[in-house]
Amino acid sequence: MHIQMLKSKIHRAVVTGAEVDYVGSITVDPELFELAGMVEYEKVQIADVETGSRLETYIIAGEPGKGEICLNGAAAKLVNVGDHVIIMSYADFTPEEAKTHKPRVVFVDDNNKLARFTRYEKAGRLYDLEVEK
Repeated sequence: MHIQMLKSKIHRAVVTGAEVDYVGSITVDPELFELAGMVEYEKVQIADVETGSRLETYIIAGEPGKGEICLNGAAAKLVNVGDHVIIMSYADFTPEEAKTHKPRVVFVDDNNKLARFTRYEKAGRLYDLEVEK
């Protein structure tokens, strides 16, 4: 048996674009998704803080360091530029792995630049991590 749990998230990123006439996906600055432990083409869940809408799609890499967060295709109709979104990835864990797993959390500022890099501890507490240079 496996348990699906939060693996990592990028918290309250600002939507910089919404491109309806695109095949699909979410374009994300690779500096952010790599720090979160996500990979290109990974399935993610997106929650829009302003509208409450949720959707699933996959990540494609934008230009590194630009802070791009762009919803593409039909998903572009569920967000507005300037909305805050939470980008979440999940993974399957054995019950033993689940006991010690601590999800990565990447907090960003209003320009989608790293503000804080943490992991969850028990009871939802956070502890800071060092960013490898």
